[in-house]
Amino acid sequence: MPYVSKVWVADFGNGKYKNPVINADYSDPDAIRVGDKFYMIASSFDAVPGLPILESTDLVNWQLIGHALHRQIPIAHFSKTQHGNGVWAPAIRYHNKQFYIFYPDPDFGIYMIKASKINGPWTKPVLVEAGQGLIDPCPLWDEDGKVYLVHAYAGSRAGIKSLLVIKQLNATADKTIDEGKIVFDGHEQDPTLEGPKLYKRNGYYYIFAPAGGVATGWQLVLRSKNIYGPYERKVVMDQGKSPINGPHQGAWVNTPSGEDWFLHFQDKDAYGRVVHLQPMIWRNNWPVIGVDKDGDGVGEPVMVYQKPNTKPSRVTTPVESDEFNGLKLGLQWQWQANPAATWHFINPSKGSLRLYTAKVPDSSNNLWNVPNILLQKLPSDEFTANTKLSFTANPKLENEKIGLTVYGLSYAFLAVKSKKDGLYLVYATCKNADKGTQEKEQTLAKLTSATIYLRVNVRLGAKCQFAYSTNGIDFVSVNETFEATPGKWIGAKLGLFAIRDQQTNDSGYADFDWFRITK
Repeated sequence: MPYVSKVWVADFGNGKYKNPVINADYSDPDAIRVGDKFYMIASSFDAVPGLPILESTDLVNWQLIGHALHRQIPIAHFSKTQHGNGVWAPAIRYHNKQFYIFYPDPDFGIYMIKASKINGPWTKPVLVEAGQGLIDPCPLWDEDGKVYLVHAYAGSRAGIKSLLVIKQLNATADKTIDEGKIVFDGHEQDPTLEGPKLYKRNGYYYIFAPAGGVATGWQLVLRSKNIYGPYERKVVMDQGKSPINGPHQGAWVNTPSGEDWFLHFQDKDAYGRVVHLQPMIWRNNWPVIGVDKDGDGVGEPVMVYQKPNTKPSRVTTPVESDEFNGLKLGLQWQWQANPAATWHFINPSKGSLRLYTAKVPDSSNNLWNVPNILLQKLPSDEFTANTKLSFTANPKLENEKIGLTVYGLSYAFLAVKSKKDGLYLVYATCKNADKGTQEKEQTLAKLTSATIYLRVNVRLGAKCQFAYSTNGIDFVSVNETFEATPGKWIGAKLGLFAIRDQQTNDSGYADFDWFRITK
């Protein structure tokens, strides 16, 4: 049965949909259609597994079907937390019965992986071009057999930005074969030009690219009869009078019936970069994205619209809850680094997830550099997350902690903590964790049972109220409200952790019976 969220469904069921079609942090989306199915990927930064793959038949109902990157390379480098690094804006294409994903790592270069089936197996990443600050690549196979790559530059590494360059690839699309040529300079009109996607239509080469900044920018389209330019420039979508800020960066797709659509993101601060779907038409070989209410050729985003003309689709959404009844973790879960085998165990006979406490890095005085935190994206503006756990502490250790966290540059958690005289419930917050700030921890209660229910209720503005219960019915709320913050280039996340501050010959552990997202 398809999973249907209890907190956000974009499909009204009457032929219309609302934006965002995915109200979760699938940043920098790119998408293609193969046959009657659409596939979308997104940035995943330091999260493992990376490069999420989503599938849809109507562009409104999406399910998460897997990940293309099961470990980040270099392996040792990404065995430690690397906030904001890793997989930046990727591109997916289908050519000669092969799926290709090009993704940039701003510290190492541009990588390519491929597979004959969307669910893999995917090849190991090949370094197409080494370098710092080479970001947001997208390939194009031309009619004459030549293969091109467009990419942008990250000022933080390359020392320059707002430029787009075209390079030629070899026939197997796994190496650049020239130094490239700058084809567009956005410094004057289009600062922070990035995220280019390369297409060809009616003899024109098109580069779709966002400009103006993540939260405040617009969607730019460039066109030329020559791959190397000169390129004409046109803004094809901006916020206009809509409530959708910075509408840009994404993918043009068409349906089997011939309609054109555009998937893009909106930056919603602590909620991350959520995915919107816009109608698109062509006028005089220029796209207009969204609706052009004033007839100036620049579209603005829609909030509610008629669904694409595709085959009927069942309502489905990316998975959020997890009963831990299978042999694997749900696809929504990601670690903060390449995981070790000793971090978790799924016990299908009990229907539970066991997390073992792992020693925090010696330099840590908060959770920021802790790799074994199991997290997922916030699923909507308002929701409640619940979990039930039983904690078996290591009798040789004190200060083991097992808990539920809302995690970003600042974070909060509710946790069970072991002390010499038993188990205690603690609540902690940490502001500006990335700057090494010390946690503020308060003890709420001494526990008489190792089994407890933890809950966080999230409301508009990412305001989080934690609560606990010993029977699953009567909950006691923490007095203060925590306002979630984004992470590094991502929204806040939600999840579970198990840590200790000492090393011995064994660890304690917690068995999580379930994790549920409700209203």
